Amino acid sequence: MGYYDDHYMSKKPPKKRNWLTPFVIGLVLGAFLFAVLLPSLVQNNLLPYQIMINNDTATNQHQTDNRAGDNIEPSDIRNVQVDISTQISEIVGEVSPAVVGVVNVQDQIDFWQQEEESGKAGTGSGVIYKIENDSAFIVTNHHVIQGSNQVEIVLSDETQVEATLVGSDLYTDLAVIEMDASYAEKAIEIGRSEDVHVGEPAIAIGNPLGLHLSGSVTQGIISGKQRAIPQDFNMDGRADWQAEVIQTDAAINPGNSGGALLNMEGQLIGINSMKIAESAVEGIGFAIPVDDVIPVIDELEQNGEIMRAYLGVEAYSLNDIARVEWERSLNLPDHVEGGIYIRSVEPMSPADHGELESYDVITELDGESIQDIVDLRKHLYSEKSVGDQLTITYYRDGEERQTTVELTSLSY
Repeated sequence: MGYYDDHYMSKKPPKKRNWLTPFVIGLVLGAFLFAVLLPSLVQNNLLPYQIMINNDTATNQHQTDNRAGDNIEPSDIRNVQVDISTQISEIVGEVSPAVVGVVNVQDQIDFWQQEEESGKAGTGSGVIYKIENDSAFIVTNHHVIQGSNQVEIVLSDETQVEATLVGSDLYTDLAVIEMDASYAEKAIEIGRSEDVHVGEPAIAIGNPLGLHLSGSVTQGIISGKQRAIPQDFNMDGRADWQAEVIQTDAAINPGNSGGALLNMEGQLIGINSMKIAESAVEGIGFAIPVDDVIPVIDELEQNGEIMRAYLGVEAYSLNDIARVEWERSLNLPDHVEGGIYIRSVEPMSPADHGELESYDVITELDGESIQDIVDLRKHLYSEKSVGDQLTITYYRDGEERQTTVELTSLSY
């Protein structure tokens, strides 16, 4: 007679599994994969993500492949490795002597004494970009020195130096100042804004909110390139110009204007110019690309002003008047979608010689469509020079006409 319990007890108890052996084997295999196979996978671009190793060839190859969709050539790629504790500090230490404060001094009348006194109308920043012979040249913003009777430079060690305004330009918002070279410790290294890529780190140095915060440093990234920002110089609510700028999220505040925007090699890539100062907007600052700065400051050094092509018309955008007036007063055909109308023509100007008249409507310049007054200025100031021929397509009493004029110069 058999019993269940006897049958159960007659079986041999199971052996305990040995966990140590698989653990050791797994550890060895993991170390082998990490030390031997992983670098090979990275070098051969077999991973779906990027791993940074101390192999410059593998890193450069992988970065090139990652950016292939942006049509960037391998020669344009630069490794940017940021050590917050050392690299930025080193850059700031090197560059700070070339970033200065700019004081706008204007004559004011004392109400009680009826005498003129000099007073500070505002402060900004500037960058020493060249030391030549006995002179050091500083670039800043036009609006920083606008209306000044005298300009003072405040160095990084708080030394105040009298300086001379060489020239300035409203439309590019740039100005050049000259001071004694004996006060300049160094000039900044010039980079290329064309080589800047969206997403790479950037550093802004300047004097936000006044000289008591001089040499302030903020860090961020390049948020955008070739941003078109409308400018209203006469505050009439209409754009007078469109500036092409670099956008960054590095903090740029009042007083930073004219300061330096740097790449991670400590090179100047832009001149900080403006900030959208609205309560609902944060992290949007702008800088004039250094590639656009260089030709302007070179001409300001030579001539003290920018010589621009001059047409000689007082003109306004069609969009500034009611559309019903396009047909009723200007007799424009229905297919005209935009342009500028001439309010008046300066006597003996190129427009006068081209027989343009009041209420003519310009729709094309050199075959390019003109939608508003900004398009007119961009074409004249950016694409034409003094002495160039300009072909104008316009409407008069509903009839399309064309004339060619030779542009002269007008100083600002």
